[in-house]
Amino acid sequence: MSGHNRALGQWGETLAAEYLTRRGYTLVARNVRTPYGEIDLIVRSSETLVFVEVKTRAGEAYGPPEASITPKKRTHLIESAQAYLQAHPEIRLPWRIDVIAIRKRRDAAPEIVHFENAVT
Repeated sequence: MSGHNRALGQWGETLAAEYLTRRGYTLVARNVRTPYGEIDLIVRSSETLVFVEVKTRAGEAYGPPEASITPKKRTHLIESAQAYLQAHPEIRLPWRIDVIAIRKRRDAAPEIVHFENAVT
């Protein structure tokens, strides 16, 4: 990943974490590595553990951010969540996988769209 893309992704993850915190979620972990890939954010909403994939785009050349959640990516997200839960047997909460899509805009605030339970 290029330095620009990495910086854009980190910016998006920070923005998503702030967005979720303002909405009452509690940040549990960030950038968790598993054998199946990285989990961008893990948050808790009352009695649900939420694994969050953050997709950030600065332009529309490749479509909206959420379009990058391919069937292969869905599989990796599910496997990563399951690996995390197996590594933490003390966690006995229902869980889901959300996607936060962020569109960075030049002359306006970024657009944030939260897809709850986006990966099943």
